[in-house]
Amino acid sequence: MTDRVLELLRTRPDLAELAAFPFDFDVGRARHCPQVHLASGAPLEPIAGDDTGGTYFLSGGTAVLHASDDGYASLLADSVSEALEIVVRLPWWCETITAEMDEEGLRAAIRAADDQAREDFAPDVDAQRAALIHGLGLPDRPLVELFALSESAPKRTEPDHVLLNSRYLLAYQLEEPFRQPLRDIVLGPGREALGRMRTGDLDAREEVAGDPVLRAGVLRAAQFDRRDGDLPHLRFLLEQENAARTERFEERRLAAMLVASHGQDRDVALLRSATYGQVTGGAGAVEWARAEEGRRYGRDLAAESEFTWIELAHRQGRVENARVALIRMLDDTGPYADRLRELSRALERIGDYPQAARAQFFLLSIQDTGWDRASEAYVLARLERCKGDLAAAGRALERARAAVGADGTTPDATVRQWHRRGLGRMITEQHLELTLAAVEAGDAELARATMAHGRRLLDTIGKKSAKALAGLSTRAKWAVAGLPTRRA
Repeated sequence: MTDRVLELLRTRPDLAELAAFPFDFDVGRARHCPQVHLASGAPLEPIAGDDTGGTYFLSGGTAVLHASDDGYASLLADSVSEALEIVVRLPWWCETITAEMDEEGLRAAIRAADDQAREDFAPDVDAQRAALIHGLGLPDRPLVELFALSESAPKRTEPDHVLLNSRYLLAYQLEEPFRQPLRDIVLGPGREALGRMRTGDLDAREEVAGDPVLRAGVLRAAQFDRRDGDLPHLRFLLEQENAARTERFEERRLAAMLVASHGQDRDVALLRSATYGQVTGGAGAVEWARAEEGRRYGRDLAAESEFTWIELAHRQGRVENARVALIRMLDDTGPYADRLRELSRALERIGDYPQAARAQFFLLSIQDTGWDRASEAYVLARLERCKGDLAAAGRALERARAAVGADGTTPDATVRQWHRRGLGRMITEQHLELTLAAVEAGDAELARATMAHGRRLLDTIGKKSAKALAGLSTRAKWAVAGLPTRRA
């Protein structure tokens, strides 16, 4: 359903002209270059432009997002009607208004700015504003309220309205005051629950006991806000983690460190169990806790790895928050292999294969040895296939074959025995997977070419590896055999 105000602007040339000048909301400029999309995948539609090259978008179906021509984008309003209120009643030339002003102060500042506008370029601004407000049916809300709306909207840009360049997948920037640190978002529930526990709230203890994700947040909150009276709560948290015994050991170890730092003999048995016998006495507990704190569980919140908060966000179901944090980290990352690898794997875990492939492509480009190039190339092939770019997956596998000498070249010494270490199996597996994907996509040429390489690889890798891939190999061979016969 089209927004009422937007429909009026599109069907009433007189109103569209007023919005375009002097208020710089021109529906005749509803286009944007380069091509862009939202990181969240929500709908995005250009609806107007301004005379600086910026664009207004309908974001997610109702909200209005503004993107400048210099790579910044922020939410303007929750609706087109609200956006027009802002651009008409708080126009771009009113540069002196601030949040500290009351209603009369705002009116005075706008009157002064309008006086200058009348003198410089818009002598009829009062009549133009009145006609546009009346024609669009815009409300006459207090300026203080309207200004508050205009100030709060950019702070809601993340995570749902983050704009990406569609070709390069780079995120448009958001001014720092409008960004909320991910750690504050994901620590919020844990801090609240810990606060309730400290007041003796039994319901909070039950909630924490039954929710391992909330418990992880509580433990992280306790890590950075340590208080003398917390030992009973920390002991309770460790008991819950010890009883759960899931494959996730991080929280159990953190809880053990927090309890051990108090050095109480009564906790030794619990700590011995939680640390698999590393803690055997009260004095040793404190020493062990200090060592753990120095290695991984410090008290400096700002020094904690951003990946800690990304993982917690993912577990909390805040996938878009995690995605945005990872994309912005990737945009700011230079040629650092370990960081690029971690970003690639984290993006893959949340299912963002295009961004994961971007990180992996950069990672592959800085590898120096054949072994490393082969290792990262087959991962890139997997990611390209998962994102649906089968041709790019094929190119990545070509680089993997070159790195290990499967294309007839001589590999360096580190990969001459690559098939014995399992790398050959993984590269071969990706060839077979790509063959099946190409058949399903109807790309017979890619399917046949990839299968031909796959057959040669199966003859090269170790017998155990080839046997492990027998089922996948058979499926790929039959899939290719079922393709239409080539015409002479």
